[in-house]
Amino acid sequence: MKLHKRHVAVAALSLLLSGAAHAAQDAIQRGQAPRALAYDAASRARVPIPPSEVDLQTVTAEPWLELTDQRVFLEGAVFDRAGNLLFVDMFSGRVLKVAPDKSVMTVVDKNAIAPTGLAVHKDGRLFLAGVGNMNSGSIVAFRPDGGGRAEIIIPPSAGYLPDDLVFDNVGGFYFADLKGKSTQPTGGVYYSAPDGKISPILPNLAAANGVALSPDGKTLWVTEYSRNVLHRVTLTDATSVAPLGTAIAYHFTGPSPDGLRVDADGNVYAAMFQQGRFLVFNRNGLPIGQILIPGRENGRFLLTTSLAFKPGTNEIYLVATDGDGTRGATVFRAAGFAKGATLFSHQ
Repeated sequence: MKLHKRHVAVAALSLLLSGAAHAAQDAIQRGQAPRALAYDAASRARVPIPPSEVDLQTVTAEPWLELTDQRVFLEGAVFDRAGNLLFVDMFSGRVLKVAPDKSVMTVVDKNAIAPTGLAVHKDGRLFLAGVGNMNSGSIVAFRPDGGGRAEIIIPPSAGYLPDDLVFDNVGGFYFADLKGKSTQPTGGVYYSAPDGKISPILPNLAAANGVALSPDGKTLWVTEYSRNVLHRVTLTDATSVAPLGTAIAYHFTGPSPDGLRVDADGNVYAAMFQQGRFLVFNRNGLPIGQILIPGRENGRFLLTTSLAFKPGTNEIYLVATDGDGTRGATVFRAAGFAKGATLFSHQ
């Protein structure tokens, strides 16, 4: 009986499609043009929000600080213990610091590291993940004031292309290896223990990008840039993945995911590069909200790469580069679902 019903349904669908095709052909023969596709407000936008995400709870960020007098490409937003906002300029290699009064100063001068990730150690040192010449990169550390020579944590000779990093609660860190293409997954995520030993956690990725840890340190989140997905990894300890502990929690639509941050409730915030927005997921990887950057509908500030929670608050500071960087960049501000998770730097 079920098979008969299915045959009937298939036959009905076939007749419907056949009828539509004949009607279109008849219209053409009568000199009538077939009905054309037409743009609407959503589809005409340069970066339309996918239908599956358009109804998410949405807020629009507000401009907080403009850096428009120089060509920059901002990444790696973090706060230090003194309440200063730090981020890196990949073009020049500098680390910039914004004080609470919005005064801006250079902490680390120009260099060839090409940093894309920044994390602050509990002792105040600044750890930079850099892609170097895009063939080999490094992770280095500077004193809190940026002075002195860089301390080499992972040298270029190690063969990684470090893009981002996050500390756990004992001072080791996970880092993303940006190597690979969508059909050549040669990158991955690795753990560097406090003693310097490196262990693979999630290998065979196509340009691993953002990394973040849940507040309890038991879930590692990873964005895979060239495959456009969000990974959820359940850990039993710093270097061990639980049985059945890996999953692709979300498939993104459109240009790719970048940096990640986590709030105290375990929600995950993902920067959407070339989309001028940030998606928010709950602790299971289900989308629950989004933050839009003003001007995105006109093609402005689409290069959204990173964000940072102001410690002890739900205030989020989001960095976005305008165009190719020749029009500078802006730091935007919004509010999240919960306070930011407490990072190793503030423990």
